[in-house]
Parts: sequence; C-alpha cells; structure tokens
Amino acid sequence: MMKHALLPLAAIALSLSAQQSVAQEANEIVKFSDVTYQPLNPARGDASPQAGVLWGDISKDVPTGAIIKFGENFSSPPHIHNITYRGIVIEGAVHNDDPDAADMWMGPGSFWSQPAGEPHITSAAAEGGATIFLEILEGPYLVQPTDEAFDNHELPVNLDSSNVVWLSTDDVTWIDQPAAKDNTAAPQLAYLWGETRATNATFLKIPAGTSGTLESNAGLLRAVTISGKTDLTILEGPTENALVPGSYFGSETGGTYDLSCLPEADCMLYVRAEGKYTFTGK
Repeated sequence: MMKHALLPLAAIALSLSAQQSVAQEANEIVKFSDVTYQPLNPARGDASPQAGVLWGDISKDVPTGAIIKFGENFSSPPHIHNITYRGIVIEGAVHNDDPDAADMWMGPGSFWSQPAGEPHITSAAAEGGATIFLEILEGPYLVQPTDEAFDNHELPVNLDSSNVVWLSTDDVTWIDQPAAKDNTAAPQLAYLWGETRATNATFLKIPAGTSGTLESNAGLLRAVTISGKTDLTILEGPTENALVPGSYFGSETGGTYDLSCLPEADCMLYVRAEGKYTFTGK
C-alpha cells in the first residue's frame, strides 16, 4: 500500500462553511450535488482528502457534519485528532485502526468512531478510493502528530455493515408500519451511539418502494442519506426529489418529514437526534 510523507507538526484545520439552506428558515436541505470541496490538508497537495461541509464549520468549536473523499490508495501516516469523530462509509472501502493493525476494510454502511488522542492511520481502497460521512460534536477538527497522543478514556469502535444489529417494529417503539402485513416491508432501526433520552444516533432503513413520516418534537434532528434514493417533502416547505447518498436534511428544532424510498434499492439514513424520534410507514 502506498505511503505518504508524515503530517506537518503544526495542527491542521479546515475552514469550511455549511452549504446554503434551500428550505424554510427552520429546515436545511443540502443535496450531494451541491456540496463544494476543498483540501482537508492542503500541505499534502494532490494526496489530500477533499472535504465538503453539510452543516457547521470544521474549523470552529461547533457540531459539524461533512463529506470526505479519499483518492485511490490513500493512506495517512500515523496521527491523532484533538477531538473524537465518527465516520460512516458511503462508497468504497476504508481501513481505520492502530498503525500496526492488520487491514480491516469496511464497506458502505459501516460505522466507526475514532477517540481523541489515539494514534491511528486511515486508508482507502486501492480501486475507487472512498467517500465517507464524518461527524464531530465539537471542534475544531485538527490533525496532530503522534507525539502529542493522550488517553481520553474512550474506546474505538469499528462496526462493519455485516455486523449492524437491526431492530424491527416488534423490537422498538421508534418505528411503526401499521399497514404492513409482515416485517418484510417495514422499516428497521439500529442504535449506534448515545442515550435514547439525550443525544443519540441511529441508522434508519426504509424498504425500497415504501414511504413514511419521520418526526421529532424533542429538538435537533439531522439525517444524512447513506444508501438508496429518497424523495423528501417538508410540511409547509419544499419537496426535493432523489436525495442521493451524501445528501442531508434537518433542523435545529426538529420537524416533520415525509420520505419516499425509490424502488431500486432500500434507503438507509444516518439520523442524529436529541431524544426520541419516530418513523411511521404508510
């Protein structure tokens, strides 16, 4: 696997602003095709991953969600981050682990968390590279040398998509499908991190060709398409067609969103919420 030069000792920050909202004031919609990119680490030239922010500002102490694109054969030198981040593979394959760990390639729909202060490397597949969604709850996002490593008492998580535990409408009250004759056409949910009554994140799977209403009255709700294509209608707001993987919608105050998963494939969303949300199939 190709290796590149070590990161500079100075911390590296990327200043990006969130894309302009196209919905009513309380809601945000960013289509993947409208995301703009710039180098995550300009010092690495053409080898730098490209980053485009969906919300927040990765250079400031604010929650931020971003799309990161890695080129083919990308491999970072060992490094740390000043804050914990979480990642989800949208396309391609990613290896993220201790510098001496054997390769463990995670494909689309896989999730990992990288604790602040822990030395690691990140690599992308030799063919096609990788596109991921990255989220931080605080910032700025800095890349630092391993001689500044520290223990923040968190443990890393690498969850391959094949090991995600999906819950049905029989298992959890967050999802429902009153009209379904069986669970084959019903939504599913997988808990990823957080507390159900506080900040949390889940995967929400909507079967191909079905629709439903995503609703939260408890506060913040953000959703990023990971796979499939969804049509979105916001109550008293706009309609957006075919939100492809890497697209985002949400609100600081919650809301009601009608979603239709197009027939060609199941739709999977990463949903970050404050407290409980519900998805009711139609």
